[in-house]
Amino acid sequence: MKKILLMAAAVATTAMTMISCNGKSENYELKTSTDSLAYYYGIAQGEGLKQYMTMQLGVDTAYMDEFIKGMKEGTVNEIDPKKTAYMKGLEIGGQIQQMSKGMSQQIFEGDSTQSINAKYVLAGICATLRGKADKTGEEAYQEFQKLAEPIHQASIEKSYGDHKAANEKYLADNAKKEGVKTLPSGTQYKVLVEGDGELPTDSTKLQVNYEGKLIDGTVFDSSYERNQPFEVDLAMPRVIPGWIEVLKLMPAGSKWEVTIPQSQAYGAQNMGEIKPYSTLIFTIEVLK
Repeated sequence: MKKILLMAAAVATTAMTMISCNGKSENYELKTSTDSLAYYYGIAQGEGLKQYMTMQLGVDTAYMDEFIKGMKEGTVNEIDPKKTAYMKGLEIGGQIQQMSKGMSQQIFEGDSTQSINAKYVLAGICATLRGKADKTGEEAYQEFQKLAEPIHQASIEKSYGDHKAANEKYLADNAKKEGVKTLPSGTQYKVLVEGDGELPTDSTKLQVNYEGKLIDGTVFDSSYERNQPFEVDLAMPRVIPGWIEVLKLMPAGSKWEVTIPQSQAYGAQNMGEIKPYSTLIFTIEVLK
């Protein structure tokens, strides 16, 4: 460290660098090693800041001069509580805008023709901050959920209507196949291997192997690939309803093909690879 500082000090005695900020050249004389240290630290941090500015803060590089202007004021000027409050407000305002865009994506399922208006989100926040809100936070959140649910459902239906129809058709066609039995819930199964072990109880812990597929044959999960059986505690199963239903009917040693309708799986939830209203096809093998 001493060697580095001595080298920096040597440079600092003669350095005069021209730095362009806001389109104007300004002279900064690096008089000490500390000045040089600070300057080079700034250069080192610059690339990371530029990425953060564009990728995280969403600042357009076409307005770099304005960004630098604000950054200079925040760095050089003495702290003014009034101005600090304003600057923090600007920062939060940007976050409200991004939050509103994210909410639009969620509620409208990516439908670009629909959006949440950020100014109304802002109006609600301001009402609370000024003590003029007509509901408590909890009451408002309940109202939000009440209003959001039907809008979200309609958006999902619009976006995934064709997908839902295709999955329902698959289920109906599968029900007609030889050996397929349908339970009252709509879950279907076909016995591949008839086990001769005991039936589980509501407190049994099961070891199972499984493979899960979509109707197009895409495998989305497999304990076989991981070479590790999956444990299901029927006292606290933490699996989809269709699984619970069939596992209680499978003697140890059984291997079934199970076709689960969306109502007994993830319903309208978007689980990434598993789209809303997906029929799920499992090979389930109860080991013990």
